[in-house]
Amino acid sequence: MRIAQVAPLTEAIPPKLYGGTERVVYWLTEELIALGNDVTLFASGDSCTSAKLEAVWPSALRLDGSIRDPNALHMLMLERVRRRSDEFDLIHFHLDYYPFSIFSRQATPFITTLHGRLDLPEHQPLFSEFCDIPLISISNSQRRPVPQANWIGTIYHGAPEKMLRPMPVKPSYLAALGRIAPEKSIDRAIRIAKRCGIPLKIAAKVDPVDQEYYADIIKPLLDPPFIEYIGEIDDRQKPEFLSGAFALMATIDWPEPFGLVMIEAMACGTPVVAFNRGSVPEIVEDGLTGYIVEDELSAASAVNRVHLLDRRKVRARFEERFTARRMATDYLRVYRQLMPETRQLKLVTGAEV
Repeated sequence: MRIAQVAPLTEAIPPKLYGGTERVVYWLTEELIALGNDVTLFASGDSCTSAKLEAVWPSALRLDGSIRDPNALHMLMLERVRRRSDEFDLIHFHLDYYPFSIFSRQATPFITTLHGRLDLPEHQPLFSEFCDIPLISISNSQRRPVPQANWIGTIYHGAPEKMLRPMPVKPSYLAALGRIAPEKSIDRAIRIAKRCGIPLKIAAKVDPVDQEYYADIIKPLLDPPFIEYIGEIDDRQKPEFLSGAFALMATIDWPEPFGLVMIEAMACGTPVVAFNRGSVPEIVEDGLTGYIVEDELSAASAVNRVHLLDRRKVRARFEERFTARRMATDYLRVYRQLMPETRQLKLVTGAEV
């Protein structure tokens, strides 16, 4: 199958450090190729991929200080995809609602995976207007604010099975991973760690928009080495960081659509203590791969019980539910569902139709 994957230009594919959507696009692209598909990736020029790379801009926009209007470059990318659309059997977008208008006016089947929140008031008229656009959700909870949208499937993210593995280190702290922002509520994780008397290590980035929040709310709570901020880490550092934790603290305070850090922790055999928000009840199996909690008091109680969980079973559930190969095969089923019968016949027989 000839597939176009269209990624955000914000981060490289894969991202050098933080970047959930771009990381998922990389894993999906590599697995699709491993399964025998012909994939073209539209992304930044500093991406590393087994696909045919169509570089729209030389470098990831977050690391390019000269870019002040990223929308301009994303519009450029959409036009380049449109001009080549007849070269593909299917186009898969990861750009939220940006492709809806222009690509509803061309013949090649396309699908959009929505990676962000959908609970803002302005989303209601948008998804009502484009109610025929085929969409994939990354959790069932993500769909709730816009039931009028054309949801054709939920496909949970998956990570490469061998990328993150349990390391032979003795757990000695709690971990927070990802991004420091108000909706992530790292201050809760700090208070829970202090209540339990267990050190907390925070491996996270701080976006420019959240610098004031970090300086005013989080930084005053840091107390090295008990409460330690170690900054962003890459995939090579994650196995040891996560394996060394009693639990990953997912103290979110928003309807998170998925939460990639939760399955990264599970891949390392590390239980997750997560607030009951967004996708958490779909990802975390309470009493098996972690605990789902309602407040700081119940979170502290859960932390004191994580030693009862079998870390081997946590890893096993990752392998059963959240691998990149499972994700790719799920997407291939959806791709075939969207393709007209004539295109499917051509793929099977190689005939001109």
